[in-house]
Amino acid sequence: MLINCGQYSFDLATSLPLIQKSANLIYGDAPVSGVISDFNLSLNASSLLRRFVKPQVSFLCDQHSPFKPLPLNQGYALLEWGMNWCIAAHEYTRFLIHSAVLVKNDKAILCPASPGSGKSTLSAYLGLSGWYVYSDEMAIIDMDEQRVLPMFRPVCLKNESISLLQSWHPSATVTPVCRDTQKGDVAHVKVLSWSQYQQLRPAPIAGLVFPRYKVGSDLKIYQLDQLDSFNQLSHNAFNYNVLGKSAFKAAAQIVGNAKSFEVEYSKLTDLALFFDELVQD
Repeated sequence: MLINCGQYSFDLATSLPLIQKSANLIYGDAPVSGVISDFNLSLNASSLLRRFVKPQVSFLCDQHSPFKPLPLNQGYALLEWGMNWCIAAHEYTRFLIHSAVLVKNDKAILCPASPGSGKSTLSAYLGLSGWYVYSDEMAIIDMDEQRVLPMFRPVCLKNESISLLQSWHPSATVTPVCRDTQKGDVAHVKVLSWSQYQQLRPAPIAGLVFPRYKVGSDLKIYQLDQLDSFNQLSHNAFNYNVLGKSAFKAAAQIVGNAKSFEVEYSKLTDLALFFDELVQD
């Protein structure tokens, strides 16, 4: 089957029904006719014996295996993580940042952050509440204009965030939960239809928000100077060292054109109001 993510496409070979079903649930409305794949992927049982005893699944990209096999029930999570790896390991023409990308009023807010900051939960919450999620994981930035490009990908939710999202939006399209992964329980939620994705355009970056989730905290907002913002942005870049001088220039221009903040929060509603202020016309 072919998975069309908009900016990239993946030719997936798998005989595993659970992976096929979840992939169709998330990507099934995207066209595949005439689409040429960028990567050839395979997800199948790691060995004949493993099909019957503690079954595992192996991920291959162009016959290369970058990960150890995982339990079969974690196969769809492995597919999404593997697709992230393909892009991060092979994209050298665009600036890639480990960041959620949220867009409203044709203005983008980047949320570069380490795991546990709550950026994916925030992405799902806003993505089903009037914002567009260009990515919950990876900002893909055009090097010439420093505009962020949209991706047709789901949001990855973990642990308590899964039930929270389902309580907020009971009709949301969510994959079956992959239990006990290295990141805990994982599920993926569809935040864009293909028809919505087709309307999206590269967006200028209006704000850089470095979020930190803390239980019980009131919203605390600290404006960053350009040096602190540049250091944090470049630290979260996937291919900064590979792109070298061009990445330095791109990061400097982004920081120079966008307002930068460090934010501590516990309530998504408070953070959403702050985000709305950043993208006001």
